[in-house]
Amino acid sequence: MFGGSVLSLCVLTNSNGWIGFMIEVEIDKGSGFCFGVVTAIASAERELENTDTLYCLGDIVHNSLEVERLEKRGLHTIDHEAFASLRNQKVLLRAHGEPPSTYALAKQNNITIIDATCPVVLRLQRKIHKCYQETRDKDTQLVIYGKKGHAEVNGLVGQTEGTAIVIEKVGDLDRLDFNRAICLFSQTTKSLDGFQTIVSEIKKRMADGVEFNYYDTICRQVANRLPNIKEFASSHDWVYFVAGSKSSNGKMLFEECRQANPNTQFISAVEEITEPLPEGVRTVGVCGATSTPKWLMEKVAVRIKELNVNK
Repeated sequence: MFGGSVLSLCVLTNSNGWIGFMIEVEIDKGSGFCFGVVTAIASAERELENTDTLYCLGDIVHNSLEVERLEKRGLHTIDHEAFASLRNQKVLLRAHGEPPSTYALAKQNNITIIDATCPVVLRLQRKIHKCYQETRDKDTQLVIYGKKGHAEVNGLVGQTEGTAIVIEKVGDLDRLDFNRAICLFSQTTKSLDGFQTIVSEIKKRMADGVEFNYYDTICRQVANRLPNIKEFASSHDWVYFVAGSKSSNGKMLFEECRQANPNTQFISAVEEITEPLPEGVRTVGVCGATSTPKWLMEKVAVRIKELNVNK
């Protein structure tokens, strides 16, 4: 069995003999918060022990239940409009990172920044900024493979003074000029397969002699979850994939789970599980995104066990 924590598998009996098996529920040990999210939440909890008011610019993680848990402890989630009106306050920047304009505004308004930007994202920001400085006078197109409007991508585009071109899929490549040099980067949480497809397609279209440089900037802690979660999903009769509706990483991993095991259900909360599992299901896997808290997956496992105790 693929590694994880197993609740139980037992045979139920009574005075008349055998009744049946209890469902075996396994939580994927590789699922749950990535390093960047763990660090950001630890930073928030540490600050909340010493301050009455702490703001977070955007959801600290794309999971509404975890956001609610921290808000009960005193974390106030704000958007960029509210951030612009703050003065003399403490604001936590989440793992996704922010563009230079956010730091400039904080300095202007005497805002103390608690910077929880993921180190992987921070290195990428610096790399893109350096590339922009070196190529802005050379008519080079800086391209980012990522989700338009995503917080991390907004921060990356900000390193280029808003000039980078964001590509989500092969169809977006028509926006590029293949007679001009291209420098390609990737959002840290995109899939390796998707990035390699984009690279391959750009290579096919580049004019002869025109420079094309590309950098695989995908976080391996996230990328390595893909083969692991596919193996985990295929090793069970049924899978509950737990993630917030805003999680782009969750959407990507869920689709991979569903391809590996068609009996994969996407849920965001324990309350969404209302019925016992179909007959014949003996093993159930619980897994999730990089933004899914372990405590939530554990609650899901308990709920499955409660609903299927006599199966």
